Amino acid sequence: MGTFGFSAEKLKNIESYLQEKYIDTNRYVGTLTGIYRNGQIGFISTLGLMDRESRKPVERDTIFRIYSMTKPITSVALMSLYEKGLFQLDDPVSEYIPSFKDLKVYAEGIPGNYKTNYPDREMTIRDLLSHQSGLTYGFMERTNVDAAYRELGIEKESQENLEKFVNVLSTIPLEFSPGMAWNYSVSTDVCGYLIEVISGKSLDSFFEEEIFQPLGMPDTGFYVPPIKTQRLSSNYEYREGKEPILVDDANSGSYINSPTLLSGGGGLVSTLDDYMAFCKMILGKGALEGHRILSRKTLDLMSSNHLTNGKDLRSCAYGRWSETSYTGIGFGLGFSVLLDPAASQISGSKGELAWGGAASTAFWIDPLEDMAVVFLTQLIPSSTYNVRRELRSLVYSALSD
Repeated sequence: MGTFGFSAEKLKNIESYLQEKYIDTNRYVGTLTGIYRNGQIGFISTLGLMDRESRKPVERDTIFRIYSMTKPITSVALMSLYEKGLFQLDDPVSEYIPSFKDLKVYAEGIPGNYKTNYPDREMTIRDLLSHQSGLTYGFMERTNVDAAYRELGIEKESQENLEKFVNVLSTIPLEFSPGMAWNYSVSTDVCGYLIEVISGKSLDSFFEEEIFQPLGMPDTGFYVPPIKTQRLSSNYEYREGKEPILVDDANSGSYINSPTLLSGGGGLVSTLDDYMAFCKMILGKGALEGHRILSRKTLDLMSSNHLTNGKDLRSCAYGRWSETSYTGIGFGLGFSVLLDPAASQISGSKGELAWGGAASTAFWIDPLEDMAVVFLTQLIPSSTYNVRRELRSLVYSALSD
């Protein structure tokens, strides 16, 4: 185990910055930040409250809604089936979801009265993992396609299970032919269904047996059981000029009961230590404390930029919304990949893997520095503040070796 390699004095800047800019001003109700490097979690910062209404402080074991930070876990889980030879990345998705065989691409019209064209080729599993599938999200509110997502309730609360979710999804045209562009989407939810189809297990059971138990992630799951609800944070929403409003109460909210639809795109809750264990597995080239989840070569494949012609997101993103900035950033199989720190204008290393969640949570993994950073809070939307880039400046400036 090497030294942690940070300046203690500079690390204090992280906590004071978050306290003064975000907690004291009521921008965030509470935050939890952890830094792992060279074999140790050498920095933990707990600030503010996990539940404003009951004045409960954030603790190291507080449980947070991680939303889209679920996506890398789902992607790793699916690729563990790839390692068993159960699918290939260029397999058409329709081999596993027959209703996807007839997917068309939007040309014009409104929901219920579309004109469509045939795609240039079928959607593949790689298209799903890299968000080049032509699928979208209803909350984008950009096109007549995402309007249909809202109209048909392509949301986890309104679908009975993953099978019905994908069958409803198959009735809506794609935004573009698969592989033609990048668009943040429900693709990873479809990956979750593929895990169920290919493995024959429910998504929660697969996660528990293949990811959470081996990595020691006891507090990660699709809901919080009664014995742990006292550790669940509340979730808040930004209001301009006012303090955040409570939108999901820890005691009576949407995460205290098992959901009917298991969202591989955004359904998990987790803790700092649990998610850090996942990050440590990535840094460990697929293994943690004797438990191997993936091989080094599979992680190399996932960490490569899979955008067409090696482009960055700025060059090929269809929508203007995502959990990362666009310039100098590529996308692998489940993560963003930093291609060019200078172009992205943020401190970091080539090959850094990252993503975030709708409630402003974020993580990044820097293999070159043997470092992982996890930031947890509960404020939607995640685009409210620029804290993810600010944290990078603060963390990298604190390095001492």
